[in-house]
Order: sequence, then C-alpha cells, then structure tokens
Amino acid sequence: MDLTSDDVRDILQLLDGLPYRELTLETASFRLSLRRDADGAWTQSMQVLAEPNVLPSATDGAVTDGAVAAARSTAAGAAAPSAPAAAGESVPVDGLVEVRAPLLGTFYRAPRPGAPPFVTLGSEVAPDTVVCIIETMKLMNSVTAGVGGTVAEILLDNAQFAAQGAVLMRVREQR
Repeated sequence: MDLTSDDVRDILQLLDGLPYRELTLETASFRLSLRRDADGAWTQSMQVLAEPNVLPSATDGAVTDGAVAAARSTAAGAAAPSAPAAAGESVPVDGLVEVRAPLLGTFYRAPRPGAPPFVTLGSEVAPDTVVCIIETMKLMNSVTAGVGGTVAEILLDNAQFAAQGAVLMRVREQR
C-alpha cells in the first residue's frame, strides 16, 4: 500500500471530526504518527521502514535512472539530456547505499533552524537513525538511513527541493 499526500490529507479531515488527539498507522513499509497540538493543528512524523533502494552499477548492464529519463524524454519528442546530473539525481557508486526521498518536498538536514544537523559526513548510522526531514505540505517526514554504516556523501543542500526518489545521501554499509 502506498500512502500519498492526498491520503494523509483525507485521514486528517476524518480525524478533525473525531475527539482523538493521536493516530499511529504502521504497515510493512512505513510508520505514520499524527498528533494534534494544543491549538488543534495536526503534526506528522513518518518513518520509512522499507529496505533502501540500492541501484546496480551501470557497468552491470542494468538500466540506470538517467537512461530511463533519457528514454522518456526521447519518447516525448524532447532531446536526450546532455547536462550533468541535477541535484538529487545520482550515478550509482559501488559500495554505497543510496538514501532516497520517500516523497517530494523540501530537504532539511536539521530538526529546526539553528539546530545541529541529524548527520554529517562520517556520522555512524543505524537502519533506524533519522538522517533528515522532508517537508511536504507543512508536514515534516522523518527519513531514516535504512542501513547501518557511515555517511559518505550528502547530495543536497539544506532547504533544497527533493523530488520523490531523489538520492539524498549515500551510506557506506557496514559489513
């Protein structure tokens, strides 16, 4: 089951008419917690529980995201892209696991302005370590590493837009 932003909005509208102050929804791929604050507004925390997306390297003969994008552009009558990868797009790197945006939104490295970032280059992470937040429609969605290891790359700047599925960072997996 994929939960979209529209689904979350529908759930919130249903909850607005009920006396409940909190809801936790958990599936095999995510955990969503909604809480009503003192002024009645809803806050959200989401943790992606699914395995991280690990792309095979281009030398394995696999189709890469760039090849798929080029095929879509060509099929739509546009020229294939020749510019370097945009922010959040990636070229797979051997030995590194990509942490991807579970939905589109604004990438934040820290829980609030002025706070230290969740992780920095070289930070040790566990699969359930929160590494960033993606803000979508005023809802803050926690993103976890999904793998244990060391943060090797952070590909986006703070407060930069991230498309759904964009690579946010790479983690060198512990073995």
